[in-house]
Amino acid sequence: MRWRDVKKGQIDLKEEPKKPSFQSSPVLYRIKAFLTDSFMIAMPIIYIVFYAIMGSREEFRAHMLLGWVYILIPHFIVTTGFLYFKDQTPGYKAYNLKLVTFKMKKPSFLQIAVRYVVFTLTIVIFPLLFITFFTKNRYGLQDIISRTVPINSK
Repeated sequence: MRWRDVKKGQIDLKEEPKKPSFQSSPVLYRIKAFLTDSFMIAMPIIYIVFYAIMGSREEFRAHMLLGWVYILIPHFIVTTGFLYFKDQTPGYKAYNLKLVTFKMKKPSFLQIAVRYVVFTLTIVIFPLLFITFFTKNRYGLQDIISRTVPINSK
């Protein structure tokens, strides 16, 4: 904004600045959706890996890195599949959330994959989860890097 334009009356200072056309979903709903997805998607995969693939929890404990690879690969496939084809995971659907880009379009597979990887890293590096509470629009690190955000679908 230039002062000359304001002085000539071409720009009105009393106008409110334009806000984005969407608002990200409340953090509490995103947490609830994550917990729902953990139980509906991750837990069956964990049980299959523990008992069908690895044989027992003790075997998983002995080869933990390999066990986590066995868990994360199918979890990645299922979660990104839900987000790519339906824009919602079961947890998002339960709380009426939908994943969109900052331009209100359907996210690409690359954006969804980046979002998954960054979110997994924020869980591992626990303090990064709290970035959500320090950003103006309540965006998490995965939202900022992947340029996607869950919104209310209604």
